[in-house]
Parts: sequence; structure tokens; C-alpha cells
Amino acid sequence: MEEYFDVLSAKGEFTGKTELREICHKEGLWHKAVALFVVNSKNQVLLQKRSSNKKLWPNLWDMTAGGHVLAGEFGFQAIIREIKEEIGIDVAKDDILFIGASTSENIKPDVINRHFNEYYIVNKDIDVSSLTLQTEEVSDAKWFEKDDIINRINNNFDGITDKEGCWEYLKKYYEWKENSN
Repeated sequence: MEEYFDVLSAKGEFTGKTELREICHKEGLWHKAVALFVVNSKNQVLLQKRSSNKKLWPNLWDMTAGGHVLAGEFGFQAIIREIKEEIGIDVAKDDILFIGASTSENIKPDVINRHFNEYYIVNKDIDVSSLTLQTEEVSDAKWFEKDDIINRINNNFDGITDKEGCWEYLKKYYEWKENSN
């Protein structure tokens, strides 16, 4: 199935145009992406391990779920779709907490990713053994202790994707959570 994205201006404004995923990545057109972290009652974060066949960041630990926002979708709709597709979990709009946004550019020889990213949190206890992994995308999923993931972020993204904005928002969420208790 071909995926179409809303093409955005460099300021993040809708241009009224849509384009195929491949064209967006070939020409470096700006479009939207989402990232979700599931945090449980023990303050652990559920991460997925990207499959070995991924073009970017193969075999590295990544956010719980995420991906592109399809043409006509809102970010929260993309999150609901992506977490169901990637790990088989149902979440509702009311479960999702928006925690921020940023831009990112990841330029490789065969992919130019220019994203307006939206970051979300879902607080939920999930039994990892009940997950249904989308094997083309995900090879594993597990809970990480807060201190472990913070250390990995601070240690040059040790074993995790180097998506700086993504991980910085997770750190900010943990800081906010500690300060609000």
C-alpha cells in the first residue's frame, strides 16, 4: 500500500499538497512524524528493537512506537495506528499525553528525512509477552529502567537510536514527573 504524506513548508505549514513517501524522502520534503513512549507504573519505559532490515537505525532500541503521519491524519491518530501496527496495543485518544514537538533532519545517501515531530506519552502497564510484534519493523520489545535509558542517552545513545529530540523529550517528561510529585 502506497503511503501519502501532507507536504509541509519549512515553517511547518500545510502546503495543500500530498506526496508519496518515496518522493518525500528522495526530495527531502517536510512532513510530519510521531513518537510515543509507554511508561509503566514502575516508571520504566517500553522500547522496541528495530528490525535488521530497517534503512535507518537497524538493530537499535527505539521509542515504543512511532512513524509517519499519513495525509489527512492528526498526530494522535497516527500514534493510535502505529502502536497497534507495531506492537499490537490498543490505546485511546484519552490515554495519550502530548509532551512536545521539534524538527529533525536526517540526511543519508538514499533517504532525506525532514520531519516535524510530535512526542507523546502513554502511562500503561503492559505484559510484554502479550505483544504482537510487526516483524518487518520490530524484532523485540522490553521494559527499560529509567536510570538505564537516561545513561544510554547521556552516553552517546549507547545501543539506542540517535534521535536527539525524541530522547530529550523523554528526559524532560521524567524531570517533570519527578518535580510534580
